[in-house]
Amino acid sequence: MSLPFEQVQNILAQLGGQDGLSHLFYMLFPFFLLFELPLNLLVLVGVLRWFVRRRSAVPQRSLYQPRVSCIITCYSEGMDVQTTLLSLCEQTYPGHIEMIPVVDGATVNHPTLDAVRSFRVDPQLYPRRHLRPIAKWQRGGRVSSLNAGLAHASGEIVMALDGDTSFDNNMVGAIVRNFADPSVPAVAGSLRVRNTWSSLTTAMQALEYLLSIHMSKIGLAEWNLVNNVSGAFGAFRRSFLVKIGGWNTHTAEDLDLTLRIKSYFRRHNLRIPFEPEAVGHTDAPVKFRDFLMQRLRWDGDLFFLYVRKHSHSINPRLLGWRGFLMVLISGFFFQLVLPFIIVGYTVLAVVLLPGSTLLILFSLVYLLYLSITVILFVNLLLMVCDRPRQDLPLAILLPIYPLFMLFMRCWSAVAMLNEMFRRGHEETSMAPWWVLKKATRF
Repeated sequence: MSLPFEQVQNILAQLGGQDGLSHLFYMLFPFFLLFELPLNLLVLVGVLRWFVRRRSAVPQRSLYQPRVSCIITCYSEGMDVQTTLLSLCEQTYPGHIEMIPVVDGATVNHPTLDAVRSFRVDPQLYPRRHLRPIAKWQRGGRVSSLNAGLAHASGEIVMALDGDTSFDNNMVGAIVRNFADPSVPAVAGSLRVRNTWSSLTTAMQALEYLLSIHMSKIGLAEWNLVNNVSGAFGAFRRSFLVKIGGWNTHTAEDLDLTLRIKSYFRRHNLRIPFEPEAVGHTDAPVKFRDFLMQRLRWDGDLFFLYVRKHSHSINPRLLGWRGFLMVLISGFFFQLVLPFIIVGYTVLAVVLLPGSTLLILFSLVYLLYLSITVILFVNLLLMVCDRPRQDLPLAILLPIYPLFMLFMRCWSAVAMLNEMFRRGHEETSMAPWWVLKKATRF
């Protein structure tokens, strides 16, 4: 039975009265206490465990040196693809590296096609480096390019790379040594923002990449809880990849493939490591509008994959209880539910609370998340960072990082509404509309 309108008004008035701060703060705080604090502690303990293990480990040279095939998806990179190819040629890895740049829509994509065709590998300067370009004349999208490269790949290890991403010269060796363990079907690499100081937008993304990709995945990998193998930089065991059918259509092919791999975890006792020494460098969107459009696609894709496409496979019988709980917390709650909770509480607070109480409430919440950010950043510098001179200047962004993340949580809600009502994943630039329309609808 619904409350009378007068009673509802009285309740709302009480929330906005003298005890409004305590009421709303106690409503907000349990969500942090029950979900965000344990997850951050899990990451920090994992990082500490990794740090101690790494300092006590005896360096060993891996004798496992299989042939590696690097599938480089190219579309509109132009001459930048040559930087990617050169960084692969210059790898210190002693084994063979097969570079397979796949130019999508080559009929109209002449600058990128010409850049690939004009690139030459000097066999004297770069022995055991082989260029196998593929011109895909009709555009089919990123998944189509990856599967075309997989069909021509001859290496035991397959890497999926973006055509505008360059790599440290120890990347291949660092990532391949993880595959000496037969229970490893995939390895996640680390990404850094190459154009960090091009704008405030790129600088914020650089800090986000360090905290949410580099540091977070180090901690989660200690518990075998890596949530995604990045589409811009991931490595896979070719035999396993072929067995599960390669990449699937639609969008967000990286998370899609990761979830499909994880569905074999419990049956085959698999694990996905994160390799912090395998570093790729990519350009982040410079303009704030371009950044928002990128995240509109990324966050909308999360709803599509978790709710529409993979809801049937997210269960403990496939993922195991640890992986299942992690997907529920980090996938469903943090990515799909928490943004709407934050938007709802923010709107209610703005509407119901007087200005002074609102200021105190937001200040407390801000200080809470600022403290978390500072703790994570300090631990990053002390235990994880291998480039302190490059990363330390990002400390000037710490005071605005909680506000940035608050805005991005709200934008995530917009992205999911766009997916719910407009099927935003079908508007992605990752594949042409006729490929997405022919895909199975979910």
